[in-house]
Amino acid sequence: MDSFSTLIRTASHEQHVEAETSTFMSDLLGGRLGVDAYARYTEQLWFVYEALESVAPGLTADPVAGPFVRPELFRLPSLERDLAHLRGPGWRSTLTALPATRAYAGRVAECARTWPSGYVAHHYTRYLGDLSGGQIIRGRAEKTWGFARKGDGVRFYVFEDVPNPAAFKRDYRELLDAVPVDDLEKQRIVSECKRAFALNTDVFRALGEEFPLSA
Repeated sequence: MDSFSTLIRTASHEQHVEAETSTFMSDLLGGRLGVDAYARYTEQLWFVYEALESVAPGLTADPVAGPFVRPELFRLPSLERDLAHLRGPGWRSTLTALPATRAYAGRVAECARTWPSGYVAHHYTRYLGDLSGGQIIRGRAEKTWGFARKGDGVRFYVFEDVPNPAAFKRDYRELLDAVPVDDLEKQRIVSECKRAFALNTDVFRALGEEFPLSA
């Protein structure tokens, strides 16, 4: 029988591909959009990570979510440095969430408050995705818009406190495999992972509408 981490990965594979191949992401990574689109995307990420990380301290004692609260993963400080670089020192005053982003961040906050297993689903889809696919985005962003390598503008993608991402991901999967819930709850976690990808895809769709390529 497959391990839980394998189950999660295979079950959400389709949504994962859909998110990665969204028109907005393809246009962004293909260098067809300006730095403004990248900055707008970074703003949306801020809302999602604020939802994930502002609640993390309150979950450390939870038997299910607690082991996943790893400060070395936290992205908010890096996102804020990137936004200051992209939007200037007054970035907070112009920060706005798209309706799709509000829905996504709201769901993360709701899980954190009422269902720690669901929080784990969102934690997994975000952080493991950023550790993996995020590196492609960083490389393209540096090349397309001339950011310093691993510097301001792309710090979100640089996990300075995770020296060995491969080992970290292996440990993370072991945590998933050891999660203290029954099979029914595991199925619910898998469903929430799929929901997380769908919410993320909705954000990409909204960004695509905001930054259409002129035909």
